Amino acid sequence: MTITRFIFAFSFVAVTLGATALPALSQDKRMAGEKSQQEIQSTSETYKQLKLFGDVFEQVREKYVEEVTDKQLIEAAINGMLVDLDPHSAYLNEDEFKSMQIQTRGEFGGLGIEVTMENGFIKVVSPIDDTPAFRAGMKAGDYITHLNGEPVMGLTLSEAVDKMRGRIGTSIDLTVRRKGEAEALEITITRDVIKINPVKHKLVGDNIGYVRVTSFNQNTDRAVKDAVKDLKKTIKGDMLGLVLDLRNNPGGLLDQAIAVSDLFLDKGEIVSTRGRDEQDTKRDNATSGDIVDGLPIVVLINGGSASASEIVSGALQDHKRAILLGTKSFGKGSVQTVVPLGGHSAMRLTTARYYTPSGRSIQAKGIEPDITVEQASIQTIEDNRFRESDYRDALDNAPRGKKDPKAVNDNSGEDEKEPADYQLERAADLIRGLSIYSEGHATSNEVNK
Repeated sequence: MTITRFIFAFSFVAVTLGATALPALSQDKRMAGEKSQQEIQSTSETYKQLKLFGDVFEQVREKYVEEVTDKQLIEAAINGMLVDLDPHSAYLNEDEFKSMQIQTRGEFGGLGIEVTMENGFIKVVSPIDDTPAFRAGMKAGDYITHLNGEPVMGLTLSEAVDKMRGRIGTSIDLTVRRKGEAEALEITITRDVIKINPVKHKLVGDNIGYVRVTSFNQNTDRAVKDAVKDLKKTIKGDMLGLVLDLRNNPGGLLDQAIAVSDLFLDKGEIVSTRGRDEQDTKRDNATSGDIVDGLPIVVLINGGSASASEIVSGALQDHKRAILLGTKSFGKGSVQTVVPLGGHSAMRLTTARYYTPSGRSIQAKGIEPDITVEQASIQTIEDNRFRESDYRDALDNAPRGKKDPKAVNDNSGEDEKEPADYQLERAADLIRGLSIYSEGHATSNEVNK
């Protein structure tokens, strides 16, 4: 029996059973445990819709302009059902499921951008540090409208992501719309193996620790702990505080967000996840221990901070354990569960919303920072005024026949400096201010004693 005939047979039997069962159920209505009339009608309607699906399946299978397999149609139908629910639910075929498993382990192939679907276009949640997309200048909030000249409109998120994947070393042309740019940008990116080191750290000045978390994969909590330990060894004297950078962090594993939050909290709720049924509510609480021993923490966030990074930000903000600085976060407050299916495939299904300790849902709202600081850059305005050196045959600085070595325009010995990070500088200033305040407050208390 073909799949189509099976569907027809199932639909016919279902509808028949639904129709013939009504009188019997009506007669035995008084018996406990029988379905209500409303439930029966709902079941009957479901069977009608299944028959409709079978009719459409048969028509497409027989009359579509190009031949399509039953597998293609079934998978497309399943994916269509899921993606119509919300931007984050989707069907994962065998290849996509394997790719997702590799990604959570911290190494995969592609461009290095976390994306979602919005208004039919691919929206960049954030580029991942040190990846081809990051180096090409992709930014959080960019909309990708065309892939190699072909429009994105009409593709599912899975189809679009599949087109962006490819052999290592091959290139793809992206047409990008960016806020503030009148014209579309054409960006070419060469695919590469994406190896994610989820945590980087350094010193800001002599005594402020800086830890950047780029994603939440299965190694993140351990890497954060190691980074703080290394900073404590490196700093001469006492550490003033810590800057935790979650900018452009698209999220990742929920349990890792909880584990990282727990590193800085001694007690209290970290996050609650609430499903459709009340009994599905789950609360995760902190355990004793703070790896920076109560020192001031400033968390940097922006529009590319999403999901797991918002859990960490919200928990530390609600417990007043950290000051959030930057711009409003992305606003992804839903939880997806990956459900393995037969045949090595799976579905990613939104099963819950998460709430911060104070009960806030940030779904589609984002987390507002305590201190709003836009990223800024300092630009040098070129001074084109006429100078002595512009005169033809102007005298050299040194006497004739001699050259002043200091006047030689040779920059070969100069180190290239990283562009200034305005938000990080403000975070460091805030920690220095908090440290001075704490010292003054402690001294005042000693005097009063």
